[in-house]
Amino acid sequence: MTGVKGLTSRYFAVSTLLLCALTTASANWPQFRGPNCSGVSESAKPPTNITPTNALWHVEVPWSPSSPCVWGNRIFLTTIDNGELQTRCYDRKTGRQLWSRIVKPEKLEIYHASEGSPAASTPATDGQRVVSYFGSFGFLCHDFSGKELWRHPLPLVDSPGGFGSGTSPAIFGNHVVLLRDQNQGSTVMALDVRTGKTKWETPRPEAFGSFGTPIVWKHGSVQELVTPGSLRLQSYDLQTGKERWMVDGVTTFSCTTPVIGDGLLYFAGWSPGKSDSPFPSWKSFLDMNDKNKDGQVTFEEMPPSDRDFLERMDSNHDGKITKEDWDILQGRIAKGQNVLVAIKPDGTGNITDSHVAWKFTRGLPYVPSPLFYDGRLYLIKDGGMVSAFEAKTGKTFYLQERLGTVGSYYASPVAADGRIYTISVPGKLTVLKAGGDKPEILHQADFKERAFATPAPVGNNLYLRTEKTLWAF
Repeated sequence: MTGVKGLTSRYFAVSTLLLCALTTASANWPQFRGPNCSGVSESAKPPTNITPTNALWHVEVPWSPSSPCVWGNRIFLTTIDNGELQTRCYDRKTGRQLWSRIVKPEKLEIYHASEGSPAASTPATDGQRVVSYFGSFGFLCHDFSGKELWRHPLPLVDSPGGFGSGTSPAIFGNHVVLLRDQNQGSTVMALDVRTGKTKWETPRPEAFGSFGTPIVWKHGSVQELVTPGSLRLQSYDLQTGKERWMVDGVTTFSCTTPVIGDGLLYFAGWSPGKSDSPFPSWKSFLDMNDKNKDGQVTFEEMPPSDRDFLERMDSNHDGKITKEDWDILQGRIAKGQNVLVAIKPDGTGNITDSHVAWKFTRGLPYVPSPLFYDGRLYLIKDGGMVSAFEAKTGKTFYLQERLGTVGSYYASPVAADGRIYTISVPGKLTVLKAGGDKPEILHQADFKERAFATPAPVGNNLYLRTEKTLWAF
């Protein structure tokens, strides 16, 4: 009887732990933008009055644009410090750094020094493991104590435009998925989260530039992985990697992540396109920069202020911009269409004409992903402008209303407890009330540090990463 009682007691304890884990899973923020990369917490109740002076704690962290990933009493970040790529773990209650694990790649990927980082990808966790991705190395997986469980090296990434990696890994069941679009050799892949072994990898020969993260769309018996991409959206079977459908006619370089809600899938994106290309003609470019008049422009001939950006146009990495480089870029830009589009489920093949429920072409975001919350779709545009739509129909509640916080926006908006949180690159936080016929600003604060990372609402807290600081409120 004692043995039976012991077994019963242990069974009860294990069952209770499992129940607790299941009931609190939604209270975590397991990857970029939280559950299914949605940007929404259904259980969190973070504060409204958030300022640098009323933080629970704050700690200094090296600069990188990746966002906090939170599970239980752990916060995970990726960063780079003195050339070392790091996965870090912090105590959620105190901000104390618990561990850091380092990888030193043979070579760092090319990246934009002021806007990007070799540690731009947000880690993902399933509650037992934390998976990090670095474009200069590949995957690393650790347990919560920092012990390395597996690694999956990949060739050095050649990111679109040389901006550096922006996509993040995501975990769905036993799958770790990654969208690895680059100048050549683009793929979407799934690894086994338990072993790091490849489950499948599907080539994307038509893709040359995207920075968003895949999501899973479940409807009926279908479980599909939806990816942003170059000029199109695509869906793949989560179990096999086989392409299911595509929608043509979207932005040239996708920086955003799709979202789902009210039975539809939504994508919104903007990048320089055929109607608003920022580039002059090839002749004008040569007239401005070709000092020795040899019909091409070396890096040394470029103005120092523009060099970091223009070097990214060197598609074959030969140290100069030629007409071939120029024509490749202009050809891609000419095909782009900046759009907000809603997609109906159950499509196969090219569904551009058959499954688009509605579309819109104003108020589009460059980097912040769209937010679906309580039947509405919200967009944040550079310059501090917000738009809201009825998700089911595309009806506009308000369009390009100013928040009073100018500047670029890279962090995606998040929502919890009837509020929307967004922060600009200059570091100005805005809290909006969800709903209404116009945006109602509940609170604003200036952190006086650049901010690229998406906030994480968990429990009664909000976790925020600015250029040099990790904050808890």
